[in-house]
Amino acid sequence: MSYFAHSSELPEWAAQVPDAWGSGWLKWSVGLSTRRPTEEEREALPYISNEDIESWTGKLLVEEPKPAEADSRKFWANDVLFNKLRPYLAKVFHATFEGVSSGELICLRPSQAVDPRFLFYVLVSKGFIDTINAETFGAKMPRADWEIVGHQPLPLPTFDTQQRIAQFLDEKTARIDGLIEKKRALLDRLAEKHQALITLAVTKGLNPDAPMKNTGIDWLGDVPAHWEVVPLRRVLKAPLRNGLFKRKSEFGEGALLINVFDVYRPDLKIDYSKLDRVRCDEREIDNYSVADGDIFFVRSSLKMQGIAVAVIAQDVPEDTVFECHLVRARCRQERMCPRFLSFLLACATYRDRLISLAKTTTMTTIEQESLHSLHVTVPPFKEQVSIARFAEQEMERIENLVAHVEASIHRLTEYRSALITAAVTGQRGELNGD
Repeated sequence: MSYFAHSSELPEWAAQVPDAWGSGWLKWSVGLSTRRPTEEEREALPYISNEDIESWTGKLLVEEPKPAEADSRKFWANDVLFNKLRPYLAKVFHATFEGVSSGELICLRPSQAVDPRFLFYVLVSKGFIDTINAETFGAKMPRADWEIVGHQPLPLPTFDTQQRIAQFLDEKTARIDGLIEKKRALLDRLAEKHQALITLAVTKGLNPDAPMKNTGIDWLGDVPAHWEVVPLRRVLKAPLRNGLFKRKSEFGEGALLINVFDVYRPDLKIDYSKLDRVRCDEREIDNYSVADGDIFFVRSSLKMQGIAVAVIAQDVPEDTVFECHLVRARCRQERMCPRFLSFLLACATYRDRLISLAKTTTMTTIEQESLHSLHVTVPPFKEQVSIARFAEQEMERIENLVAHVEASIHRLTEYRSALITAAVTGQRGELNGD
């Protein structure tokens, strides 16, 4: 049972509710609906799972309903569904239609004294979510239940005030959500622009007036006439090297280890402060060593889009090795600039090509011979350095723009949250008059 069910202390978010407002446990004014759908209803009605609800906004993320699960509940229009699994995700849905929901969603039915839309905003307010989350049970998959949810306070002004608050929040949050959506679209455009600039630079060069030649390679197309196009093996100091396999029992101390997850970085550089450690003998450190300028990309992954992501090791601080799902490439000095090659392998043209070469059995894998035979563009070395420098500058410029937009989204999100909490707890005085 909830702590607040046997305590006179209210959670902080509900402690300043106006004296004129009613109060009490949620379960006094909201019922729990547990009716299971009939087989006909399961087949005919739209189905909603907790994964279909957007965090904090309550918007549905799907257009086409999926088949209903066996463990499902019937809901009606104006029921409010609350996600009991990992409630910190703040997945709450105000139903405007009849349907069937996942067993992970608690179906709440407001009494005549509670406006459903007002109830939605109370349940999705940060204070309510934080309080529920603090009382969950289960370490790996924390859950709430009706005892926890039902024994939370429900601020309850008059019905007219509830409707006024709900309408106010509908209008305000719609505007804020519209601004956030535009800024997220801007982030997508910045990512596309970044990828397009890098791809153009490493496959076509920086001089738009340079004479071009046809490579005869469909997926690569034309390149500057003075560039070479050769198999990857021709620009490497040694054959590509797969990493080492280590059991979980060997982790925790020893050499730094570059893992698959350390490669998925927007700056295409290894962050040594985030690496695990693994016990290695001298032979393993020698055979699987990491040196400045080494390039790593994913050769096998459970997901197709997880392969062929490339990063570069720079300023290696100490003994470092790499794991078996990664491939190490070492460039021939004065033949291939490592940073240029890292941008080349990570650009859209090459990622698409590498993905097309992958084969899938239990895991999606790129065979070593396919990698060695991959044709790469080879500008003169000084031009490679210039292109890599340009790519670095563009990456930094766009990252700064992204950081600015993300900070703006964070401020809007915080404002949205504060607005909801203030409104449903009576801190917006202009909404409280009856």
